[in-house]
Amino acid sequence: MAKVWAIFEREMKSYFVAPIAYVVIALFIAIVGIFFYLILASFVQRCYEIDLYAQQWQQTAPAMNLHEWVTRPFFGNMATIALMILPLITMKLFAEEKKNGTIELLQTSPITTAQLVLGKYAAAVALYSTMLAITLIYMLFLFLYGKPEIAQIFSGYLGMWLIGSSYLVIGLLFSTFTDNQIIAAVSTIAVILMFWAIGWVTDFLSPALGKFIGQLSLIEHFEDFEKGVVDSKHIVFYLSFIFMGLFLSYASLESSRWRGSR
Repeated sequence: MAKVWAIFEREMKSYFVAPIAYVVIALFIAIVGIFFYLILASFVQRCYEIDLYAQQWQQTAPAMNLHEWVTRPFFGNMATIALMILPLITMKLFAEEKKNGTIELLQTSPITTAQLVLGKYAAAVALYSTMLAITLIYMLFLFLYGKPEIAQIFSGYLGMWLIGSSYLVIGLLFSTFTDNQIIAAVSTIAVILMFWAIGWVTDFLSPALGKFIGQLSLIEHFEDFEKGVVDSKHIVFYLSFIFMGLFLSYASLESSRWRGSR
């Protein structure tokens, strides 16, 4: 674990020495904040219209569901924003090491490939977790002016952490394939989109095949978390997805090491 921690520390320092961490965090928080404001403004406007209508007809205004109108669309939009932003975190993990020629030094050091993969992935997840934690500021506004359900917010953030960590493991894998960071980022976005769209084609397939393909969709497993439902089968899916991504990253690096030693 000490060597994994050493890689983790090295990677975290590299994020914050270069401007990439500040840029990525600022972009994510700003874009998520804009969407939060728009969603909340729409909710307030709708409440005002309903109250006005009720007063006009001397009726009791129906209660508006804060989760359905604010927190659920907030998490849905945040998952889409993360899709575009998180590849910026992972594109450098191994692509930069390959470009600078430092990957050979790491592979000939006492650090194993598994420790290298785990240390770098843990750093990317830690940075992403920091980004998610900062967005809790937006939730504070809801608690100040409303009564949101803590369980639904917890469910949304758990789903965001799991789906974001799945994005990161795809980015980690593609950074092992190339020394070009742009290619690593674009490939990651394309593959994440494929794992989104795969659930949209199930209606055009046979029921059995459609059900099987639908199980591979990243976004379909996220929908219950959006609704405030924590189901263990979705947690198992994301953890299995992450494990498979880590294993393929390990296999990719071992393969390149073997080819290099020939």
